[in-house]
Amino acid sequence: MLPRIVLLAAGLAALAPVTSPAQDELDADAIVARANLASYYAGADGRSEARMRIIDGQGREQRRQFTVLRRNVEAGGDQQFLVVFSQPSDVRGTTFLVHKHVQRDDDRWLYLPGLDLVKRIAAGDKRTSFVGSHYYYEDVSGRNPGEDTHVLAGQDEQAYELVHTPKDPASVEFAEYTTWIDRATFLPMRIEYRDERGQAIRRVEVKKVEQVQGHPTVTASRITDVVSGGYTDVQFRYIAYDLGMPDELFGERSLRNPASEWLERPSGP
Repeated sequence: MLPRIVLLAAGLAALAPVTSPAQDELDADAIVARANLASYYAGADGRSEARMRIIDGQGREQRRQFTVLRRNVEAGGDQQFLVVFSQPSDVRGTTFLVHKHVQRDDDRWLYLPGLDLVKRIAAGDKRTSFVGSHYYYEDVSGRNPGEDTHVLAGQDEQAYELVHTPKDPASVEFAEYTTWIDRATFLPMRIEYRDERGQAIRRVEVKKVEQVQGHPTVTASRITDVVSGGYTDVQFRYIAYDLGMPDELFGERSLRNPASEWLERPSGP
């Protein structure tokens, strides 16, 4: 439920604002379901160009630029993601492919052009660093809401506050996390992960939301490693929805040879 690519792909999706009085009656699971749709399912497909700035705990900086393509296989269900890196030169051509599944573990592949190697990302590695950043592989396509239990801890005029506990604690590095979800857009605006002592260890923050083709869309976010002090900022640009992406664009062949026409910036204003 992260506002990746929360975040990386959080920059790709949102729902139209909801103002119905029935909104006040939503339980925790319903709110989480709406937030998952808001973060990842706008339009039938989506494209964005991301600029990533990585700052480690010693203040050293790295930069990444990549294009994120996303296609919904089923409305609110399985999805496909393709991430293609263009800068800097040492990661150019690196490609990450996700086949996201609602009923089972996602399939993930990483292509490393320097080695001409396709690497399968194991389910147990989904919460490890994504290309040296503070994002995880799981953040690209989002955490499956069914992996956690959800409790509505509070709400005000601006946001719902929910606490989430993993059903399989051994599979993750956190004990629980809290999400603050905007009541108008259902976008998760802040997420804080805590350890067994209740200490914050990781934080996700949405910095900017803009309307794109009628969809409230995350265009800037930050993930912070609270323990080390390092963080990663991502800005999303050239966002477009409903482009008509074909299924074959997300096949394993695209790891080595992604179709260039889908990586080009959309024309128009």
